[in-house]
Amino acid sequence: MAWKYCGDQIKRWREQSGVTREQLSVASSYDIESVRSMEAGRRKPSLQLLAIADELCNARGMLLGAQDFLKPEKFPSYSRGYTQAESEAIAIHWYEALLIPGLLQTEEYARELISHSCPPLDDETVEARVAARVQRQEKLRNSPTVLFGFVIYEAAFRAVVGSADLMHRQLDHLLDAGALRNVSIQVLPIGRAAYAGLSGSLVLLESPDHDRLAYVEAQDTGSLYSDADKVSTLAQRYGMIRMQALGAEESAEFIRRLAGEL
Repeated sequence: MAWKYCGDQIKRWREQSGVTREQLSVASSYDIESVRSMEAGRRKPSLQLLAIADELCNARGMLLGAQDFLKPEKFPSYSRGYTQAESEAIAIHWYEALLIPGLLQTEEYARELISHSCPPLDDETVEARVAARVQRQEKLRNSPTVLFGFVIYEAAFRAVVGSADLMHRQLDHLLDAGALRNVSIQVLPIGRAAYAGLSGSLVLLESPDHDRLAYVEAQDTGSLYSDADKVSTLAQRYGMIRMQALGAEESAEFIRRLAGEL
């Protein structure tokens, strides 16, 4: 909608000023179809086009002011409620079944995942989302009183993202994060019949007001729950999963052994 509204404003200013699409095309170094697509909102209007249109149409900054609304979204729309709750949480307990949790990913691991989104994202959005994910991780080190507990299914370690070398660095990063006094990382081995863990990932959060929240994410969808019954059900599942996981020290040794195999 931001693309469409912004493109429509470019078209309105252009027509009001008597500037043809051909003139805007030549001045901005875009072909006619690209300009048409940006005006229609099918393609994101570029900063270059906004600047040229603003000047040609004598908009006095009115068109350039739209650039803040065209910045790529740092997070998928379905997860924004969760990321806000995560930033404020005083305790986070996370079970992940297939991938390393976002708060524990190296930058290169995150970039490998995000750059292979389907459908593909443009380069600007990839960089914005990688930077946002890395920024979220500052909470681990900058908020030593916030408690983080992670349980990771063995499948997440076996799934090679990028390359063996990348995974080796990712496992080393997990060991470093697990050494922090407010962070606990546990491995749930595949050989254990943790049936509750087969239903997928989940995150439990505690707010500064001690409200309990739960978040569940799947393909292009995510749900943040505050309903006490729902949160209680997911907390019980997390408890069952955690009981069957290795202890923190055993898990660190498990991760070292896996890293040595790569």
